[in-house]
Amino acid sequence: MIVVVLLLVAASATAAVAVRDPVHQALVLAVLGVALALLFTVLQAPDVGLSQLAVGSVLTPLLLMLSVHRVRRREKGRKGKAR
Repeated sequence: MIVVVLLLVAASATAAVAVRDPVHQALVLAVLGVALALLFTVLQAPDVGLSQLAVGSVLTPLLLMLSVHRVRRREKGRKGKAR
């Protein structure tokens, strides 16, 4: 079981690095957070797994997506004013 979860973590971490679009990176980061939470649970650390699930799978990707949205909205506004 540990080997399967480690392979899942390795695959999702590699995908997070390989993806270029920031929105897709945030989504892959959420998957990585779930995989890490599962790994911590398998390794008999459910408290760390729950913390990882909350922070690594929900809050961090959400903040990244909101930041990307805000930056893109500002860039779009600047391009509109330049014309």
